[in-house]
Amino acid sequence: MELKFVDPRSLKDNPDKARRSKSSPQADALLLATIKAVGIVQPPIVAAETEGGNGFVIDEGHRRVKQAIAAGLEEVAVLVVPRAEDGGAMRSLVTTIAHEQLNPVDQWRAIERLVALGWTEEAIGIALAQSVRQIKKLRLLANVLPAMLDHMAKGDMPDERQLRAIAAASLEEQKEVWKAHKPTKGDPQVSWWAVANGLAKTRMYARDASFGDDLAQAYGIAWVEDLFAPADQDSCYTTDVEAFLGAQQEWMTQHLPKKGVIAETNNWGEVKLPPKAERVYGTPKKSDHTAMYLDREGKVKTVHFRMPEAKKKGKAAEEAGGADETRVVSKPRPNVTRKGVEMIGDLRTDALHEALSRAPIEDDTLLALLVLAFAGQNVRVDSGAGGDHSYGRRFPRHAATLFDAEGKFAFDTDTLRIAARGVLIDVLSCREGMSKSGVVALVAGSAIGADGFLANMGTEDFLSCLSRPALEGSCADTPVLPRARVKDTRAALVEHFKEGHFVHPAALFAPAGAGLAEWLAKSAVTEDEDDDVPDAESVEGEGQVVDGDPADEFDEGYRDAAE
Repeated sequence: MELKFVDPRSLKDNPDKARRSKSSPQADALLLATIKAVGIVQPPIVAAETEGGNGFVIDEGHRRVKQAIAAGLEEVAVLVVPRAEDGGAMRSLVTTIAHEQLNPVDQWRAIERLVALGWTEEAIGIALAQSVRQIKKLRLLANVLPAMLDHMAKGDMPDERQLRAIAAASLEEQKEVWKAHKPTKGDPQVSWWAVANGLAKTRMYARDASFGDDLAQAYGIAWVEDLFAPADQDSCYTTDVEAFLGAQQEWMTQHLPKKGVIAETNNWGEVKLPPKAERVYGTPKKSDHTAMYLDREGKVKTVHFRMPEAKKKGKAAEEAGGADETRVVSKPRPNVTRKGVEMIGDLRTDALHEALSRAPIEDDTLLALLVLAFAGQNVRVDSGAGGDHSYGRRFPRHAATLFDAEGKFAFDTDTLRIAARGVLIDVLSCREGMSKSGVVALVAGSAIGADGFLANMGTEDFLSCLSRPALEGSCADTPVLPRARVKDTRAALVEHFKEGHFVHPAALFAPAGAGLAEWLAKSAVTEDEDDDVPDAESVEGEGQVVDGDPADEFDEGYRDAAE
């Protein structure tokens, strides 16, 4: 170790310094005032350059050197020490913590750097006077998404419970959740609760498992230690809930007593016993039955119950020689669990949508599938066809005509036309109220010439709904002249149109230009509204889109499939 006086401007920063977060302006101002008043009390520690230079690299005291330059000092005292094998990483970390507690993010990164330089977790724990468990915990947090770490380094830190959920998730999951909850200029504060809630997963703990290592290995269960839990308890867990519950179910099957049954639970977590069973809360008898079930935490629970004696009459009772023992049959575990059924549904839906957008489909089949789609149980249509046909109750009737006697999806052109017309009749409506289809019904009526099918509106019921100017305007192109009294004009029009046909202009199917333009503008697909169109980043990552609008590329796929 050697004491030297050097120009602070000649000292070079260590790129691997432990403290990376910027200090507060108040702390820098206080240090500058101290240096101006009494100078640098503790000399910075430097080491000679190792890559051919003849200068010095700062190991400790970057802030002191920076503020000495700001104070205008021409020369400062430094301690020159030999370069350590790890580049002074541990010495820099320990000294930095001794002066001022490191930002947690910097501490996580510094420990990762020490491990990369060959330090073991035990050695780091001894040097920093911390337990090995704490070092492992910090190393786990170092795997948080870098974008999250950068924001945490600014002082916006989640609490330990939230960090626990974030650190346990994969980087891909963190990236997706951070994309939805990252800060903006208008709202720079991160809702860490929302981030942690989006990454939280149900945990099944090893301490609650009745099965052993053999079943755990058979079901592919890998235990993970919760480094945030108290050190004096078994905190190993798995997020593979289905595998955990499957292993518990198999353990119960293997250890089921002679008069045992595997029971289920209701919505409140209470065991569901067989019908007429009476639960035994005291000491069970030999004739009593045992029910094993899983509670909400996945623990194996056991209760006892008693079945009523079966009553027999006549010869049956004599042959039985007493009361017949009631049999209880345990319900077997389904081949596919509820989660498996949901996964199959997701995979089927993705494949169906991909085929509908890409696969070649004949026009007749496409029209038939459209009829079939309206018969789906997720379709809700307030029909204006009259009768009790709301919520699409009549659509299955149209779709059923497209199947033959053997249940095969087969049809002829005439049957398809009739079914399509029936579906359109049940869907399109101009009635006021819940069944109104809006401007699309007017466009449809105009396209097929529905004006020619409008009934005669020259009746007392309709004409009584018109104002005087509208009623007198209806006299145009007729020999009827407006009368002094409105009712006389109306009576004359009714008499005139008794043998004729009158349609008020407001009833025609031509949609109003402003209404149609408003509907088109509202219904147009925008870049940030269409959830089905992949964004530019995801599509570009798949090698499908390099330039241009992703929505245009997606629509082009439909055109290709149609051709």
